Amino acid sequence: MQSVAETHPPDICLLLRAHSEQSWLTSRLVPVLADLERPGCIPEDQLGAALAYLEILWLDARSKASETDAARAQLGPEPAATDELYESALAYHAAVARLRGELRRRVGGLIRTRVFADSREHASS
Repeated sequence: MQSVAETHPPDICLLLRAHSEQSWLTSRLVPVLADLERPGCIPEDQLGAALAYLEILWLDARSKASETDAARAQLGPEPAATDELYESALAYHAAVARLRGELRRRVGGLIRTRVFADSREHASS
């Protein structure tokens, strides 16, 4: 069976990868992140498990980002003539990279806050 890269040109591959990553981030990671950011949405006794799940999702997100970035690397230099598909692929990749960066900041903030709270709890025990 041929891979996507073997059957589609690089610009199509990048569009497909970027769309897949964006769709996965918004349907899988963002809802969990939003619940964790909303005070009282997750019971305190389930917060540790929810944060652990978020960390697992973030590892998956990093893997998907690597695949998208690899597809971007395969795109190569800008063609001499205007190529709308090429430009669309670059723009979609840039948008997904911005989303990824914002989510990295939010996920990191939650995890750092929880680690700090846990260390303070253990220090006072």
